[in-house]
Amino acid sequence: MRTFSFNRGETNLFNQQHLNLVYNQEVYIPYIQRPFSLDAVETQMALKSNSFSKVERETLHDALISQYEELNPSEKVKENISSLKQKNTFTITTGHQLSLLTGPLFFVVKILHVIKQCELLKEQFPESHFVPIFWMATEDHDFEEIQSTNLFNNKLKWESSQKGPVGRFNLEGLDEVKNEFSAFFSNSEGNEIEEFITHYSGKNLAEATRNAVNHLFGDRGLLILDGDDRLLKSAFQKVVEKELTEQFSNEAVLKTNNKLLADGAHLQVNSREVNLFYIDNQIRERIIFEENKFVIPQLGAFDLNGIIELLKKDPTKFSPNVILRPVYQELILPNLVYVGGGGEISYWLQLKGVFDSLDLTYPLIQVRNSVMWIDENMGKKLDKYDLKIEDLFKDKDLLKKEYIELNESESLDFSFLDRQKEMYIDAISKITLEVDSQLSGFLNGELVKVEKQIEGVKSKLVKASKLKHDGAMKTIDVLYDRLFPNNSLQERNDNFFQLCAKGNVKEQIQHLYMALEPFNGDFLVVREI
Repeated sequence: MRTFSFNRGETNLFNQQHLNLVYNQEVYIPYIQRPFSLDAVETQMALKSNSFSKVERETLHDALISQYEELNPSEKVKENISSLKQKNTFTITTGHQLSLLTGPLFFVVKILHVIKQCELLKEQFPESHFVPIFWMATEDHDFEEIQSTNLFNNKLKWESSQKGPVGRFNLEGLDEVKNEFSAFFSNSEGNEIEEFITHYSGKNLAEATRNAVNHLFGDRGLLILDGDDRLLKSAFQKVVEKELTEQFSNEAVLKTNNKLLADGAHLQVNSREVNLFYIDNQIRERIIFEENKFVIPQLGAFDLNGIIELLKKDPTKFSPNVILRPVYQELILPNLVYVGGGGEISYWLQLKGVFDSLDLTYPLIQVRNSVMWIDENMGKKLDKYDLKIEDLFKDKDLLKKEYIELNESESLDFSFLDRQKEMYIDAISKITLEVDSQLSGFLNGELVKVEKQIEGVKSKLVKASKLKHDGAMKTIDVLYDRLFPNNSLQERNDNFFQLCAKGNVKEQIQHLYMALEPFNGDFLVVREI
């Protein structure tokens, strides 16, 4: 394997806001704690150490002990859970939806990014301990966004009529998809694919995802956290009550949004008067505040006292939306950095005022590594036509044009031939008309034949030239279709297991891990050799 690094701005794949979040967070200083850097991490450690209490650490520890009760965690996982009770332990966090069979490649990239970052931080600050966290979005209800995945140009889809928080979905119908998935690897060596499929099971989707992700990354110490938890929701209850009583988050976000828009930033998410959902089995309904009542579809309308009573009775039924989910996360974790995709990190810019309203420490934010994977077959195609990786960042039609111009034979420069043709026509016309002016009609007819013959030869040459480069043109089409499927980044479309056609799951995870550079924001290209 070889890894190549390119400034994201030179790839033409990312917008300016994305580039600022990667390379120039200074422009967003009014909206963040401080720009991400290694020095900033050290400062953040002091802040979080002072603001995260012993009680909060014990609550988190106890919740994780309970969540891992039915698993057989690795020794490294056990050590990381235990260490969370210590004042010098901090977390680096990423999160994602419960994507089918891990979903797109960046699901795995995100996780490996935080794992490797923790290990690098340990080298820098050996007296402290750093724990990688994967936050499962179990309370999300956008099933359509997670029910399918793309593998070897095929779409695998799990059909289900269930509603509400996806983490609570039972797994009825999932075996059919798992069988279809396994069939793609029937000729692969070893049994790593089947081991993964075996672990991708449980009483619901949250449990299946935890089991599968733990199987893939538990040996690296990754802790998988489910926010749909009674202990953790009880710790979050005071924020929920403040939101119901004051609707504080919307006011804070709207103020920030106005400033961001004035600064030319793009807003990623919309805030609501109440940024909470009410959840139950098969239910996730937005809480609507109107005419001094809290309306929950399927339940009815409640005054403030009534909805507070619901909260006190069962805090697990109140779920934060995209505005308050980061608050929930940072409230219950000794977190230093949140790592996410460019769009995800963009909406954190809208949230600093919400954190300030709670006197809650805002984390450092970082855009994850972005990776393109060129397998051995694609690499051979690049080499055959002397194409460089950076050529792939050009517009496809421009690359084709440049390729033909660079590789075209001089014989297709018809300017000399056209000059010789004109000299011939002038000479033969002069001689013919000097001999007999009555032959002008005959001469014109013959010259038309000559013109047609010459154009016919030129047309044949052009066609032959095009055929000569037809292989290159088709190869460029194939490269773009494979590396930029649906005109998108490969990592956003293709399932991670597409890299594991030989069944070599752990090996490919290690290759990805080695390629990642958590303190380098450049676009990474991994090429198989």
